[in-house]
Amino acid sequence: MAITDKIYVKNHRQLASQLDTSFPKSAFAGATLDMLFTGDSLAKLDTTTRDRVLDFSEDFLDCSCESHPYCGCAERKFIDYLLELRAQGFGPDAIVDVMGDDYMLYAYSGDILSFLDQSVRTLEAAEALADIEDTGRSEAIRTAKRDLTG
Repeated sequence: MAITDKIYVKNHRQLASQLDTSFPKSAFAGATLDMLFTGDSLAKLDTTTRDRVLDFSEDFLDCSCESHPYCGCAERKFIDYLLELRAQGFGPDAIVDVMGDDYMLYAYSGDILSFLDQSVRTLEAAEALADIEDTGRSEAIRTAKRDLTG
């Protein structure tokens, strides 16, 4: 299961009440994207919530793919966002706090920790392959791994 399947809309009940409808808690579920990012729905949200939803939309849903927003670009951009937060020195608890402040999203710290751990393991495997194949990418992979492990 991808980490983006474990990212949830903060204050889900409050938002569902404001929109007078139900939608999944998962931030990247198709129905959530449909509900939160239509003009009619945005107009029903309070100013603070609308600003966070628009920030999320601008940062992660801005692509020119034909199947936008269901093309996977948003998920890839969000994964980059999580990895960048870790590279800046944030731990799992702090990452959860930052994404809550930035986009009104939440996740469980354990899920973030598992994602980061799996990311390091993936980089270790890529590093070993790069060393074997002598692709010239070993140092870049080592740097990325060092950024994640602190």
